[in-house]
Amino acid sequence: MQYKNIFWNLLGLGLPLLIAALTVPGLISVIGTERFGFLALAWGLIGYAGALDLGIGRAVTLRLASLRGRDNENEIPDVISTAVRVTTFIGTVGFVLIVLGSCLGGYNFVPRQTVSAPEVLISLLLLALAIPMQAISATYRGVNEAYLNFKNISFLRIALGAANFGAPFLVAQFTNQLYWLIGTLVLSRGIALFMYRRFAYQCLSKGADGLGKFTKDQANKLLTFGGWVTVSSIISPFLVQADRFFVGTLISAAAVTAYVIPYEITVQALILVGAITTVAFPVIAGYLQEDINKAHHAFNRWLVKVSIIMFCVMGCIAFLMPYILKLWVGQYVSDESTWVGRILCVGVFFNAIGSMYYSFLHASGRSKETAILHLIELPMFVGALYVFITYFGVVGAALAWTLRVVFDSLGLFYFTKVKR
Repeated sequence: MQYKNIFWNLLGLGLPLLIAALTVPGLISVIGTERFGFLALAWGLIGYAGALDLGIGRAVTLRLASLRGRDNENEIPDVISTAVRVTTFIGTVGFVLIVLGSCLGGYNFVPRQTVSAPEVLISLLLLALAIPMQAISATYRGVNEAYLNFKNISFLRIALGAANFGAPFLVAQFTNQLYWLIGTLVLSRGIALFMYRRFAYQCLSKGADGLGKFTKDQANKLLTFGGWVTVSSIISPFLVQADRFFVGTLISAAAVTAYVIPYEITVQALILVGAITTVAFPVIAGYLQEDINKAHHAFNRWLVKVSIIMFCVMGCIAFLMPYILKLWVGQYVSDESTWVGRILCVGVFFNAIGSMYYSFLHASGRSKETAILHLIELPMFVGALYVFITYFGVVGAALAWTLRVVFDSLGLFYFTKVKR
């Protein structure tokens, strides 16, 4: 495991959180809790769009990690070209679906008081543009991760994170119209796509750009792994983001703010795990091609470290939650947000452990097991969200989310220990 790459990953994931901490309180004070709730939903939708690559981004990382330095390395340009064409098609389909859903009145599902229907409609149409951008970006990011090019993509993540929170804050000083705020998110995704592509081709040997072509053989190889990843890629972001959408639908957009603030405080602690697993995935995939014992040794060593670190971090956050909320956003959240945060701390700890097992299974090419687990979780989680939010409000959403990740972690542990 390369500590340098983990450091760049951690930097790319961590600095945007500092920007969020500085800008979110001011943003809420300017645009209000309801518009901020809609903005939080937009962040969730864009995050979900990044998974609409049918698992191709993950498959590209695995495929390129196994091709690098071997006799068939000349297949790499074809792999990339094939992946980009597939994700472009899928992203375009997603764009069309969002546009159709918006025009047919899908925006009416979220209760609103001060935000007008035309404002929400225009915002959704803008968000539709981000769908293909996110899907294609996932592929190019997969190329960078396969080549362990974490320094460049970390700088890009910092810039993107700054735009994610800072740009709406700056625009809000002139207007609180939702579509202008969301327009900044779409613009930043377009710039990110251009930069991910540029960094990806810098990783390749000179002259590789433009030489690749779409082939059915490469598409089949990508989709063989990505087919099951597709199931996880569609369901997993829903499992992560559904809670806020259920809160918005069953309660109100303003209630999303009361839930999202403690959620972001706790869940963002996973940046350390994300920094490690992003590096571990291509490294372990390479080890598995050479020495399976070496792969298991590397995984177990980092699993212990992650478990100890996250136990300490989440314990501290749970204890300090009321003070953190008061210091950060003060009157913009209710008292029950403290309980939301503390319950989620338990879930984040288990999620950290599950993320390690998830990464190992995918590095082993075992995407089927994770997809089956997500298929089992989906109806259970949806039912739990509806019942718990109905009876317990935003605290119920936190309980449902935590129970789901505990079940997920236990399932991933089981599949990792069971040999195929």
